[in-house]
Amino acid sequence: MWSSATSLPITPAQRNTLRLWVRSPTTPQGIAMKAAIILLAAEGIANNQIKKNLGCSRPTILLWRDRFMDGGCEALKEIRKGRGRKAIIGGKKLEQIINDTLRTVPANATHWSTRSMAKRHQVSHAFVRQVWNAHGLKPHLVKTFKLSTDPHFIEKLRDVVGLYLNPPEHALVLSVDEKSQIQALDRTQPSLPMKRGRAGTMTHDYKRNGTTTLFAALDVLKGEVIGHCMPRHRHQEFLKFLQMIDRSTARDLDIHCIVDNYGTHKHLKVRTWMEKHPRFHFHFIPTSSSWLNLVERWFGDITQKRIRRGVFKSVPDLIQAITDYINHHNQYPKPFVWTKKAEDIIAKVSRCKANLVTPH
Repeated sequence: MWSSATSLPITPAQRNTLRLWVRSPTTPQGIAMKAAIILLAAEGIANNQIKKNLGCSRPTILLWRDRFMDGGCEALKEIRKGRGRKAIIGGKKLEQIINDTLRTVPANATHWSTRSMAKRHQVSHAFVRQVWNAHGLKPHLVKTFKLSTDPHFIEKLRDVVGLYLNPPEHALVLSVDEKSQIQALDRTQPSLPMKRGRAGTMTHDYKRNGTTTLFAALDVLKGEVIGHCMPRHRHQEFLKFLQMIDRSTARDLDIHCIVDNYGTHKHLKVRTWMEKHPRFHFHFIPTSSSWLNLVERWFGDITQKRIRRGVFKSVPDLIQAITDYINHHNQYPKPFVWTKKAEDIIAKVSRCKANLVTPH
């Protein structure tokens, strides 16, 4: 049995409205709860019993009884100032945040942070983050670039990309370059291995044990690498590497070498050697365009996988590690496939130059 109390006065129309709100599946749960409180109170159910039946607090019941007495059914839907969901920030404020992010910088910094932008516009930093995420804005990041100023950029680009996309028959296309000054670094204290819940450790300081230079030629078609380490980076070493390529490849094949504009590659003695070995052909990439030389991609792999976190107590240890990596790579070679056409690259560079308003 429900305990009884003085019933709350209510009109038939109000009772019908409240019942409709309680039964409707589209009524917000908060309003349905308030309507149920008033209906039970109108039947003379005591506040403590309503509390047990609906699972709400006694102060809540008293609050909405008083609100209903003052304003009727509409008072149950009223949201007092400071309550409920916060007001949605208007579109003008969004435009101001986006405009300031794109076109201004703070007085005391090089770029905006979420908190400095939030302080400027009197909003929360979480809201600024939402705006930036929604519009792909990342003021804390910057990408570097370099446009080639080579007057023969287009001709060289088409020449090299043509080798990648349509290599000549009965010939090898080799991407050739040097990775100089590779340091044999040893750590000042022993490292600790990785274990569950903890990453491996390595001291931030190190001991230098000398350097070596890796000369490498990447077979564009097969992905195999001809590599050799030498102590210096001069035309003498480069000539030795060319001779190594000459001995390592089939004599009946022409050799097309993609190289950069380093002075060693254009030395008089190198040109003289080339004249005596007519099967070798050099194709120079444009200046400031190392991305066009595929062997640079392979250099990135060996740096990340074998050199950067390596511990080498001597230069011979470093050379052995590099040699082992090359041998393992050549057992399972995987070529880097070039897909971008020269015309697409030229169009992209032209758009970039137009945006920068810098003539070629």
